[in-house]
Parts: sequence; C-alpha cells; structure tokens
Amino acid sequence: MKTKKIIIFFSALTLLISSCKDLLEPWPNGNYDNNNIWEYQNMVQGIINRCYDNIDAYSVGNSNRAYNDNEGAFLDGVTDDAVITSTSNTLRRYAVNAMTSSNDPFATYWDRDYRSISQCNIFLKDNRGLNTRYMVKTMYNDQVRHRLQGEAFALRAYFEWDLLQKFGGMGTNGQMLGFPIVTDVVDPYGEINYARATYDDCVKQIIRDCDSALYWLPLAYRDFLYTSLPAPANDLTYQGGKYWNRFDDTGVWGIKANVYLTYASPRFNPSNDINRWDSAAKYSMKLVNFKLITDQIASTSSFRPQGKVDWFNPNSPEIVFSTRVTTNARYMESMFYPGNFQGNGELGATQELVNAFGMQDGRPISGTGASPLWDATKPYDKRDPRFYSVIFYNGSKANRLNDITKPMYTFENWNVGVTAPGKDVAGARSDNSRTNYHIKKYVYMDVNWADASVKYAPHSKFIFRWAHFVLSFAEAANQVTGNPNTALYGMTPRAAIAYLRARSTYDNVTPAMRAADPYLTEVAGLGKAAFDAFVKNERRIETCFEGMRFYDIRRWTTGDRPGEGNWESVIDQPVHGAYITQTAPNTYTYDLNWQVEERALPSPYNPVPYYEMLRMDKLVQNVGWPTWE
Repeated sequence: MKTKKIIIFFSALTLLISSCKDLLEPWPNGNYDNNNIWEYQNMVQGIINRCYDNIDAYSVGNSNRAYNDNEGAFLDGVTDDAVITSTSNTLRRYAVNAMTSSNDPFATYWDRDYRSISQCNIFLKDNRGLNTRYMVKTMYNDQVRHRLQGEAFALRAYFEWDLLQKFGGMGTNGQMLGFPIVTDVVDPYGEINYARATYDDCVKQIIRDCDSALYWLPLAYRDFLYTSLPAPANDLTYQGGKYWNRFDDTGVWGIKANVYLTYASPRFNPSNDINRWDSAAKYSMKLVNFKLITDQIASTSSFRPQGKVDWFNPNSPEIVFSTRVTTNARYMESMFYPGNFQGNGELGATQELVNAFGMQDGRPISGTGASPLWDATKPYDKRDPRFYSVIFYNGSKANRLNDITKPMYTFENWNVGVTAPGKDVAGARSDNSRTNYHIKKYVYMDVNWADASVKYAPHSKFIFRWAHFVLSFAEAANQVTGNPNTALYGMTPRAAIAYLRARSTYDNVTPAMRAADPYLTEVAGLGKAAFDAFVKNERRIETCFEGMRFYDIRRWTTGDRPGEGNWESVIDQPVHGAYITQTAPNTYTYDLNWQVEERALPSPYNPVPYYEMLRMDKLVQNVGWPTWE
C-alpha cells in the first residue's frame, strides 16, 4: 500500500500552512503566523507576488526570464528542431528513452505549480485577500484588492494550465486524465490521497478560473487607458503601466486561447468538436485585435506589433505576458555561441528545422510550389531572410548590430577540410553543436568577449506574445471556416499569416513577401488541408526554440501506445545535421542527410512524477511508463 501520510505532492504546502514564513514576502521576523498576516497588507500582497516569482525562478540555467531552460530552448531538444549537445542532459536522455525516475526533468514543475496554486487558494479562501484593507482611501483600496483578487484567479488558472499541458494524458485506466484539482486550503495534518480529474473537468476548471479573473481584472495595464480619465481615477500609482508583466484581461485571454487550441486539436478532440476550434479562434482574435487596434492606435506609432520582434525590449509591443526583465545579462550568448567564441554550444538546430525555412521568394525548398531558387549545392543562398536571423551556419558571420563591415566571428563548420576540420565543427570539442548549426535567435549581436568592456543586454521571456495568437487564430479559424480565404471574427486565416510573413526579421531585414506573396495566395487556394500544413510549418519557424513544438507535435498527432495512431512516425524519427566537406578555400560540398541522433520517446505523454505515484495510490500514471507506476 502506498503511503498516504501527508507528504503532499507540493511539498512546501505544509510549510505554507503551518508557517507562512517561507512562501510569503516580506517576512521580517518570526512574530507573524497564518492568522495575523491578514492584518499586514504587504504580506498579503506577498502571497500573490511569490507566484510571479515562481514563474521566474524555475530553470536549469541562470533565470527562467530567458529561454535556456526545460520550458524553452532545451525542450526543443526533444523534438525534430534541435539536438542537445550534452549527452547527460536530462532532456536529451528523455529524447533517447534513457531517462530514469530519479532525473525526471518535469517533476520540479509539478512541485512549482502546486506551490503556487496553494498560495492562490490561501488568498482566495473565504475572500480573505479580497477583504484585506490595503489602502485608507476606499477608491484606491478597491483598485488594489480587485486587482489582486483577479490575479489570484489568473495565476491559479495559469499554473493549472501548466499542469494540464505537462502532465495531461491517457491514463493506464483508459481515460484521458488531467491533474488533481485542488481549489481549497489543505490541512497539512490530514490524510491526503488525490486522484487525477478527467481532462474535460480540468479544462472546465481552468476556464472557470479565467472567467473569475476577467470579472475582477482591468482590460490592460497601459497608462494611456487611464490618463484621460478624471481624477482620481487617472492616478497611475495604482493602475496603468506600472503593473506591466502582471495578469490583466489580455493575459487571461492568452490562457483561454491556449487551452482551447489544445483542447480542439486531434489528440484531445477525437470527435472534432468545432466549437472548441471556434473558442480558440475567438480568444486568439481578441488578442490580435487588441494589439492592432487598442495598443497601436490609442498609444503611439512605435507600439505596433507588426514590426520586428525585439527580444531585448522589456516593453516590446509583441508581449502579451512575460517574465520580469533581467538586466545586464549575456547567458543566452554563452549558451548558443560555440566554444571558440567563448560560448558553450549547448544546443544545435537540426537539418529538419533548417529545411523548414523556405527561400527568399517565400516558397519552400521542395514539394508543391517549390522555389526555383533552391540549389542543394549552395543550401544557404537566397533563403527566407527569417532563416538568417535564427541560425548560424557554415560561413555565416556574427556581425555587430550596426556595423556589418567588421564581423566579430566567422563560423567554420566543415567536417573535412583541405588542411583541418573547421574550428566549430561538431565533435571537435564538447562545446560545439552536434549538428553543425548554432543558434542565433535571442543572441544580442553586440556581445563580444574580446571587447575591453563587454556589452550586456536585458532579457525576459515572452511567455505569451502576439505572434503566437496570430498563428493560433489562423490554425483554428481555418478549421472552423474550412476555407483560408473566409473571414472569421473579421479576419481570414490567410490575412493573419500574411502579417507574420511580411514583418521584419529579428535582424530588422524586410522580407520580399512584404510587397507580394504569391505562394501564400496559392496555398490558400488549395483548401483547408493544404493551408493547415502550411500554418503548422509557419508556426514551427516562428516559435522555434520557445519550447512550443514539443506540445504542438503531441496535440497534432494521435495514438497513445506504440502501434497506435501516427505519433511514433512523427516523434520517433532520427534527426540530422549537415556533414560538410571543404574541397578548396570557401568551397564546400554538403551532405544534408547526416544522421546525428535517434529518437525513442516511450510515450506521447510525460510521466506523473514517480515520487507522487509512491505517495498516493489513487493517482493513475500515463501510458508508456510502466516502471513509474
């Protein structure tokens, strides 16, 4: 019999309820307990503030405010987009089916999510957080308490969605399951033995919390939404841009759009309920329109999402919800640059991802409508300009932001050379990529360790961003209308994708597709199925190294066990790099079918953490993990 004694799955809950010291901020001394903290408004606000800290804090690197963690770029190393350099990395072990229950890369997130949910529950219990007095003046007090009440519901929904995305799946009992729903404060000295709720019930719970959050929260934290109001409603001390990076209506719409998009997808929607697709399209379009209309027109011309994505702008119009900014950072550059450029080369793009980028005329390199510009002997010439802002390849240069005449570094990735292999070639050293591609996305191009004074750049993680919802709308609306040229909620799926294909690259290069995009017109004319495949490829290009493809592949595929559905044929495929031979200086031949790694994921679902399976015998494990039960 598995022990049910209260070693609860969110281990810090006992500390939280018996002594709020570790999970409330600020905590100046030990003179407060979980009853009298309600008399101190700063501590009550600290219950909510720590939830935001939890979003920031969990990572395998320096900070979750960047993408070097198990929820970002490294998670792409379990997909056909990237290969992790270190063979001992836990996600790399996951990708090749060498992971054990003691090095589960997702277990820490189960703990994080329930820690945060427990804090939200304490705040919401009996409306104690809502009824706390924060300000003397009633108007200001209402603004603060209503905001915090809405944030508590929004944060609980966010962490519930994270649990569902990471751990939802087909249980060994044959049911599609989610997570144990906990909406009340739990007695740490009582008997605990939770069961996982059904997937459907978890979706309902998240949407219910989102709707509660929308009741209390303001539309958005923007100064311009309040400055035109009469005093004292225009006092920006208690509202407006000061609360950027906290949940408002737009962030909650983002949660709902993501939940519905997954819930509508083939794996979780076998009957193809169109209403789910419609909900995904509706909430995605609310965000698309908010950015295009409210933010852009009511604010300033510079606050327009159609421009390039600036990863180093903590106030980027691209942001729907993000972590707080880390200033003076350069760990992304250390992560992606090769060893000879004082980096660690921790991740490399696959040939599969490189092939997903088309040519400068907007057409793919192969298949229907293939570009005549493609030349396999010169695979990096005349490519879609988005490629050059994402990938470092053999012969590419790391140029300073505003001076391309003095490159900081030139990549040499040939395996066989006239005299010797290139210095950045796979296998030459442990801090070079294994695919002969290095990653440029997120790299601040003024970081050069040879400088007397090395420059830094701010970093934050754009958890929800405008482009995500443009893509979600295009995918969902295409399913609803059945025609990429038919409008839904005022926009056609084709028009949505046109925004992304016409915007400037991360390097601020204007693509040729801005003037005309005949391939987009052609593929939209081919109908629903062809456009769906096209949107999925656009999503792959736009969101690479953001930790999204892992879950996209899961929701797009079907089948729960080996031999069922198509998930194995998509997930368990070898990934490739470029094997390059230098035949003369600046002259090369390319083998683009060079296999780098086999993939062997045992299940389309992540396992419920093993220690939780030992503690609670009502928990049911996901299929594919027999030794974790």
